[in-house]
Amino acid sequence: MTKEDIIKAAFKVWGRDLYRTTSLSQISGELRVSKPALYRHFKDKDALLKAMNTAFFDDCAGFIKTGYDMALAAGNRTESPLIIMRAVSEYYIRNKEAFIYSLVKAFNNQDKNTMSNELSSRGIDFTRLTFGESGVAFYPSKTQLIVVTLIFNISQFHLQRQKSAEAPSEDEVKKAIAQIENWIKKGLQLDERKVVSLNFERLEQQAAEPRHDDTESNALLRAVAEAVAEAGPWNASMEMVAKRSGLSKSGLYAHFKSKQDMLEQLFVTEFNRIVDFAKAQIGTSEIPEEQLYLGIISIINYLRSRPEILMSMDWVKTSQLKLGKEMPIRLYGIIKDIKLEVIQKQDLHYLVWIAQWILFLIINTLAWWPSKKDGPPSCPSESKIWAKNAVKVPNECFRVLFRFIALGLGGLN
Repeated sequence: MTKEDIIKAAFKVWGRDLYRTTSLSQISGELRVSKPALYRHFKDKDALLKAMNTAFFDDCAGFIKTGYDMALAAGNRTESPLIIMRAVSEYYIRNKEAFIYSLVKAFNNQDKNTMSNELSSRGIDFTRLTFGESGVAFYPSKTQLIVVTLIFNISQFHLQRQKSAEAPSEDEVKKAIAQIENWIKKGLQLDERKVVSLNFERLEQQAAEPRHDDTESNALLRAVAEAVAEAGPWNASMEMVAKRSGLSKSGLYAHFKSKQDMLEQLFVTEFNRIVDFAKAQIGTSEIPEEQLYLGIISIINYLRSRPEILMSMDWVKTSQLKLGKEMPIRLYGIIKDIKLEVIQKQDLHYLVWIAQWILFLIINTLAWWPSKKDGPPSCPSESKIWAKNAVKVPNECFRVLFRFIALGLGGLN
């Protein structure tokens, strides 16, 4: 047994257990060796995690370096991001464990700067592809929209293949990359003239912010959301919720059967509210393109009005919560009533996919907004300050997002 064997086993365990704690006992069980045998190579778990981090970035940078060099050589702000997108997509499609690891360790808010620095030290400087050598990009930038769409699609790819133990076939790899590229380049392929002619300001005024009744149930769920926003879904405890709600821990069990039930109630309730609010706004117009923007901006306004929900959902996008099979299907209610041909002619599976993609883009656009401190919270105490700043993203940024959803990169030129 070598260090490399242990690191590979650690990635497999991490991938299976996803976002929960990975223990040395689990890794030794994977290798069928005693736990003390691991200590001959790593003095503790932190040393192993550090080795995993180094191995991930070395492997990732080595795989995409050729694509990165080709993208730089192309010198085209439209084509260069697509070249590197293909390289990164292929790496993550072929390496499920690496994708899961990076989704948690590199793409979550606390570690974004770390990922950029690690790759830069290995010769992969994405800022040169984002902004060129000089100049200022709009927000959200093309690269950000590409990365978020890439993450979403690869997550769905691996989710659909979760029962398969075999590596993706060459045909599967090619089809997956082609699909990602098609979404990035063309979006929903709407009529460009109708998209750009929308009166965005009028629609934004029309989609008023939601009102919340200060009921006992809403106040309790708000306490749950604040705990999740601060500590994440796995670390948010019943004690934290009890402290915020003014109830005793035993008193919480009159409302929730368990911590899992508490989380389910929070997210199911909030997803339902988001869907209902979006549907109500969509119903105020008969123009399909307006309906789509009203649906998008209404979700944005809801999350702006509930920074604790924004923070909670930002955690959830990189966490595996058992919310039940009905929740993804429920989300398609966001768009099913929009009278666009591209939506009306699609089956349920594709509509769910589109709705999840739109919500994922919205959350990331809000969550990645640069604060005065240039980044999201590095510790729990900063969470509320960061979330309140994040929801100040101007509407002009969501017009950019809408054009990307409707037309792909072609709508941003």
